[in-house]
Amino acid sequence: MNKIEKKIREIAGKLLKDKKVKLIIGFEKGTLPLKARPTFVRKPEEVEKLIWNPFCENNLAVYIPFYRRYLDNGETIGVIAKGCDARSLILHIQENIEKREQIFIIGIPCEGILDRKRIEKEAFPGEITEVSEKDDTILVKGNGFEKTLKKKDFLCEDCIVCSHRKPVVYDELVEGDVKETEAADRQNQIKEFESKEPDERWKIFTEEVSRCIRCYACRNACPACYCKECFVDCSKPQWLGTTVDSETDLQLFQIIRTFHLAGRCVNCGSCSRACPMDINISLLVNKLSVDAKRLFDYETGIDVNEKPVLNKYSEDDSNEGFFEEH
Repeated sequence: MNKIEKKIREIAGKLLKDKKVKLIIGFEKGTLPLKARPTFVRKPEEVEKLIWNPFCENNLAVYIPFYRRYLDNGETIGVIAKGCDARSLILHIQENIEKREQIFIIGIPCEGILDRKRIEKEAFPGEITEVSEKDDTILVKGNGFEKTLKKKDFLCEDCIVCSHRKPVVYDELVEGDVKETEAADRQNQIKEFESKEPDERWKIFTEEVSRCIRCYACRNACPACYCKECFVDCSKPQWLGTTVDSETDLQLFQIIRTFHLAGRCVNCGSCSRACPMDINISLLVNKLSVDAKRLFDYETGIDVNEKPVLNKYSEDDSNEGFFEEH
């Protein structure tokens, strides 16, 4: 058990014992070596299963809407939150999913989540049966092989460029030293995409989306996708077909979902990690996040008292693209 896990269990146990929260949402050991899975702790004696490691990849804010009954009854929910989780919780508060006082945020400064898919490819054709950490490396073992890998070489793309690794809001912070990245670094991939001609950008998009199997894993993993009825499930009216036979339907699903996330995405990368077809979904929503910053100087989930960018208007807002000079 590492120091962070010990502190998490200490905080969670006290909150439950003092009945300050109804539930703690965190992580427990998964059934696979490279996986941690979300867990829901309701009793002080259950906190011993709470863990923290670089494979705690889920954005736990996604589960809050499923516990609206607790919130409606005036209960408080505790959430173990890395930087992106905390920003998603702020988005929820801004959009009236929950009240700030109903969420107890146990903040975790995050050094980045490791990309388990890339680690598995590194070990292929071997099957990883055991993994352990030591300082800035991980040791993966399997039948007949053993490899030591540097963590920095296997960070998820969104974690590499994350500029808010320390939660911007919390009720109690588990101390830890993390180095923030420069905000400009985050835009390099977007600038490369923007530098291409429109036809080339469209080709990149259509080639990525062509692999979509409409499993909706991206939607289900996203903390900003909390609608009770998604537009893809509507039958009156029916916005698009339900099969994967139509290229247009595949493209429309990703386009509409992306625009629904404009000014709302915290770039946690949950969508891309959840995708079984390795579609670079986060590239699309990251593009709109960069646009929101460039046009309106707005970053999602930073100020709990600020309205989301598309929910407000200022005379100082950019009108780029709305008017043509004559």
